[in-house]
Amino acid sequence: MEADVRHNPDESRYEVFVGSTLVGVADYRVVDGVVVFPHTEVHPTMRGRGLAARLVRAALDDVRETGRAVEARCSFVAGFIDDHPEYADLLAA
Repeated sequence: MEADVRHNPDESRYEVFVGSTLVGVADYRVVDGVVVFPHTEVHPTMRGRGLAARLVRAALDDVRETGRAVEARCSFVAGFIDDHPEYADLLAA
């Protein structure tokens, strides 16, 4: 499935689209230079297709490029980092 992840800084979130339809978001806020992810959601009809993983991977890759750390308050983001140790270095101390 073709999915496009976009950063929407005006809304403080990363968004995943299938075609032109917004199907999921990963909200964030920046606190003292740390990107805090409190919530990730994919529309119920689109779950089980790997879209949340694509969304979070793209968001974490983008954060890495900024040189910031991450605080994973969202259970999905925390679990993704646990399952993908290559992102563990992003976690704030």
